[in-house]
Amino acid sequence: MKIACLGWGSLIWKPGTLPLASDWYSDGPALPVEFSRVSDKGELATVICLNAPSVQVYWAMLETDDLQLAVTALREREKIPANREDGIGMLRVQPSAQGNIAGWAAGHGIDALIWTALPPRFAGVEGMIPSAEEALDYLRSLGGDERAHAFDYLRQVPEQLTTPYRRAFQQHLDL
Repeated sequence: MKIACLGWGSLIWKPGTLPLASDWYSDGPALPVEFSRVSDKGELATVICLNAPSVQVYWAMLETDDLQLAVTALREREKIPANREDGIGMLRVQPSAQGNIAGWAAGHGIDALIWTALPPRFAGVEGMIPSAEEALDYLRSLGGDERAHAFDYLRQVPEQLTTPYRRAFQQHLDL
């Protein structure tokens, strides 16, 4: 079984123990991603955000052909508890699959896909999506190491992932 992982944030430049069998490729499927999750370390992380315009994401092949092992490795890398059902997305691909993600995967000979599926989170509320202005105000409010970490994250997300919020950050913040 050929398993790939989709990525759009720190997983790309900091995969940790995720068992990658390839580099990250920039020709992944288009998904609605936005900077809309305040992470545990304070950065405004990229997550799937259903009301966002789609951007082309990254993907990499994994060294394992065991889907459960792949899911566990991603769960560990992302520090998502095993009992949290919404943390990891998974798709088994049929050879005749059509549609955005499944069709893309079938066209690349991929049998299964996994990805981080944590929802937006803002002001401590899971599922809450900040407006662009709220996101800007949040980033402006950070200081010291937390600000440095959050801005470093924004700088490292590949330019290909240019979203409406990112354009606002670039226009109004000293990145």
